[in-house]
Amino acid sequence: MDTMKALYTRRSVRKYQDKPVPMNLIEEAVKAAMFAPSARNQQPWEFIIVDKRDILDKIPAFSPHASMVKGAPAGVLICFNRDYESAEGFFPQDLGAATQNMLLALHANGLGAVWTGVYPREDRVGGFVDLFKLPPNVVPYAFVVIGYPDGPVAEADRFKKERVHYNKW
Repeated sequence: MDTMKALYTRRSVRKYQDKPVPMNLIEEAVKAAMFAPSARNQQPWEFIIVDKRDILDKIPAFSPHASMVKGAPAGVLICFNRDYESAEGFFPQDLGAATQNMLLALHANGLGAVWTGVYPREDRVGGFVDLFKLPPNVVPYAFVVIGYPDGPVAEADRFKKERVHYNKW
């Protein structure tokens, strides 16, 4: 898929077909995430691929905006590993870029996904830490729900020229 087309047509998908996602497509999306830019090239990320139904079904109990995971075949937990931090305080930007790369890679391969926020919500962070037995140096950042879209995804024009400024406000 052309890069600009991917950028303009990617949307959050919250309803999925009852169809498994090939692991190689999820792994390719994780690889794309690892190609994101990061401060001082610190690459402070870790990823947990989840495709076990019993684990996916537990997530909405502590992450209510991830309720669509009950109808999805897979997800990826994107985490910050403090041990890799060399540019203090920049991990939200680094992991945000990685998450966006992942979403675009999934979309380019015909998959639907939605980014559900975890960090900095203490209840969500704690829920993911407990469910996945994360060590103290690992902070869950986002959970991406993945599947084949259940129907067409509406396109939208989000460009707002009035929010673009040149050389001054």
